[in-house]
Amino acid sequence: MEQVKEAIRIAHQVSAESLNRACACRTLNPEKLRRQLEAEPSLAGLFDEIAASRPHLFSSTAVFMSPQQLGQIKAVIAAVEKLAHLPAYRNLVLARAPAIAAAEHGPRSVFMGYDFHLGENGPQLIEINTNAGGALLNTALARAQQACCAEMEALYQATGDLSQAEWTFWSMFAEEWRLQRGSAPLSRIAIVDDAPTEQYLYPEFQLFVRLFERFGIEAVVADARTLEWRDGRLWHQDLPIDMVYNRVTDFYLQDASHDALRCAYEAGAVVVTPHPHAHALYADKRNLAMLTDAALLEQLGVDADTRAILQAGVPRTELVTPEHADDLWTRRRHLFFKPSHGFGSKAAYRGDKLTRRVWEEIVAGNYVAQALVPPSVRLISCEQGQVGLKLDVRAYVYKDNVQLVAARLYEGQTTNFRTSGGGFAPVFLAPL
Repeated sequence: MEQVKEAIRIAHQVSAESLNRACACRTLNPEKLRRQLEAEPSLAGLFDEIAASRPHLFSSTAVFMSPQQLGQIKAVIAAVEKLAHLPAYRNLVLARAPAIAAAEHGPRSVFMGYDFHLGENGPQLIEINTNAGGALLNTALARAQQACCAEMEALYQATGDLSQAEWTFWSMFAEEWRLQRGSAPLSRIAIVDDAPTEQYLYPEFQLFVRLFERFGIEAVVADARTLEWRDGRLWHQDLPIDMVYNRVTDFYLQDASHDALRCAYEAGAVVVTPHPHAHALYADKRNLAMLTDAALLEQLGVDADTRAILQAGVPRTELVTPEHADDLWTRRRHLFFKPSHGFGSKAAYRGDKLTRRVWEEIVAGNYVAQALVPPSVRLISCEQGQVGLKLDVRAYVYKDNVQLVAARLYEGQTTNFRTSGGGFAPVFLAPL
């Protein structure tokens, strides 16, 4: 107890980062989490299934950040949103995207994910995702925390309104529907992925089914490869689909197995969210190079204040080309390499870990090089004792509204759900 009190005293004097590094207390109440996940009778057994098949999905501790850091995150997101609405910017990014990205039916895309490292100079945006998973899981996780002692109670300020989270998320889908269909009735939503029952976040698909049903909408989980396009409608088995919550990672629906979904989307016959148009505007990692190119931003008509926010909050990013390969190889130890259309840290590499063979693949493979921003550290207690895990934070966003911020704890090069003591962790604001 005295060690905890000392950690709190230090944290109040210095920063939320000090608290992350000093207090290793477990804050997750498993029984509260069980009740959150199994709030509906049809979800009975979900907690035990996750514990058995995905033991590292949830961390047992929370992460802290300061209100100032949250404010900086919101400023970067607002700056990106402002840029994404500039015609000159939109013309540039859509010109290099597949033709399907030009289709725009009105929806903005649900659950944009802005991922940050909490760097020494403030939060740094490392990437943007258009189908960020985990919002419902992280809502349940945040509600299942308990302070380890009375002194910690004041430090548990949520980054979103947990009491209204389901309404907030449902309202987002309802707004997407309205933007394309106006006042027409919405009857059925399909939560769509390839082999959905095999996906790591499949438990969240089950939670979304119950969420939609709670608001009077029939919902199904569907394999994208089994959808049918006929009679001017998208079908799942014998059910016509009005709206697709799209979790497919074929972002431009280029695979032949997604022809039905692609045809329905292009025809505007189904409301799809997230969608290819949003991926081109936000999540193509080549866009990060534009966000950090001061001369280009000025040429595009971006105002000085917005340019300054982007320069401060986005690590410098460059396109990997054969012409610059030698220079990038020389500087590789200070860079992180990511495929332009990648997701989930797949085929991403720290420069200091590269071999020549992998480097040749990177140069030929449409990559970006981002200035390396070391992740901050969260001290945790696990089977191995007290250890420090890396962390990043994800802001779940609709339009420019931050709905919730959550963290992922991990060890290794990139985020994963294979680390003992790691996984999703709630983020709370330490009022420092």
